Amino acid sequence: MTTRARRLSSTAETASPAVGDAPEPISVEERIYASITAALLQGKLRPGTQLVERDLAAAFGCTRGALRKVLARLGFEGKLVQEAHRGAFVPAPSEEDIRQVYRARQIVEAGVVAALCGALTAQQKRRLTAHVRQEEKAQHAGRVDETVRLAGQFHVLLTELAGGTELLGLVMQLVGKTELYKALYDPSKGSTCSADEHAQIIAALDAGRLHAALDAMRVHLEDLEERVVQQVRLQSGSNPGALFSE
Repeated sequence: MTTRARRLSSTAETASPAVGDAPEPISVEERIYASITAALLQGKLRPGTQLVERDLAAAFGCTRGALRKVLARLGFEGKLVQEAHRGAFVPAPSEEDIRQVYRARQIVEAGVVAALCGALTAQQKRRLTAHVRQEEKAQHAGRVDETVRLAGQFHVLLTELAGGTELLGLVMQLVGKTELYKALYDPSKGSTCSADEHAQIIAALDAGRLHAALDAMRVHLEDLEERVVQQVRLQSGSNPGALFSE
């Protein structure tokens, strides 16, 4: 078993709740999915890394068939790249790839903001505010992968509240990709969404200030994009061997 496979297996064990918590049992596939996702969002897997089925199946104690289902799911979500006859790899996006995804988010989320502006119900505002409090707690606790997940989920929640059932899958895919870009190129620094910026967006939506809400979202996403791209540029000038190895 490779060192990387052992680390993924260890991630699964450390993510498990204490025995006294009496958790509901989860399927093998869900456990593997959660473990690989956590490893990605914690920056433990570097761009271009291949996930070898044989090693991972041994690490998780599962069949290769079960593992393939998880890898396919992660591929559909954009968290892995599936190559025919080669296997699954951690994405290694170019600067242009990253900019295109953020550009798509700008266009789609501007529509979400316009739909919600001045139309937030009291219950919707409470949900958004409670979510921001969760983000703040995760940030203060230093839980990087949880901070990244919650930050992206804020944008998914906005889409859900806007009634964008048809858009929800698209936004989830776009957000999933940008979460991964952050983790791949800046796993420990501050290029994730800011809870304060999310609070500003909520305030503008609640007050019905459309231009302020659109500007807040635009600047928010542009800042995220530039911080990630800056890290890509810094790393592209480094030793490639160091970039693609642990």
